[in-house]
Amino acid sequence: MKKTEVAAEIALILEELYPKVPIPLDHNDPYTLLVSVLLSAQCTDVRVNLTTPHLWKLADNPFDMALQPVEKIKEIIRPCGLSPAKSKAISNLSKILVEKHGGEVPQSFEELEELPGVGHKTASVVMSQAFGFPAFPVDTHIHRLAYRWKLSNGKNVTTTEKDLKKIFPIEIWNKLHLQIIFYGREYCPARGHNPFECRICNQFGRSSMFKEFAKLKK
Repeated sequence: MKKTEVAAEIALILEELYPKVPIPLDHNDPYTLLVSVLLSAQCTDVRVNLTTPHLWKLADNPFDMALQPVEKIKEIIRPCGLSPAKSKAISNLSKILVEKHGGEVPQSFEELEELPGVGHKTASVVMSQAFGFPAFPVDTHIHRLAYRWKLSNGKNVTTTEKDLKKIFPIEIWNKLHLQIIFYGREYCPARGHNPFECRICNQFGRSSMFKEFAKLKK
């Protein structure tokens, strides 16, 4: 099968399993989503969602956040890991939003990626989930699954994003990347994965997975 045909079959499976997909990170507006995505780097969404209510009590908008001491922000977000760098980024990006953007989160990749602590993946999440702009955020989980399902070579997340954008229709990108994340968590985890019991891997997965799984069972 061609990659586009495999992609179409996978999209049908994901739509069947996840016709509705909530945004995993709790947020109230583009700003709180931006901060939440920044906090999610090397941290679970569950942990972020447990932490952000405490942060929003301190400040839930760039105007108030820009006035907070970095140390106070760091203490609150410590459970999310990398708190020294993340707290500085939250403080600095809040100041830039106030000074340069009137307190509003910009609606362009270029301006978002100029903010401290904001890379392409974070910008893609905000553009798609906050503003509805077609984007395909690729994190390490989607990168891993795309390789498992033979949709990409797995060289790096940049290549994977380009590959996925080529084979999936643009109108489903925003929903699809969430569907892939939910499927990966439920059926196709990084560890303890049985490819024979995974519907997508069983149909389209790489043969190397099955060989490796067989070795582990010996």
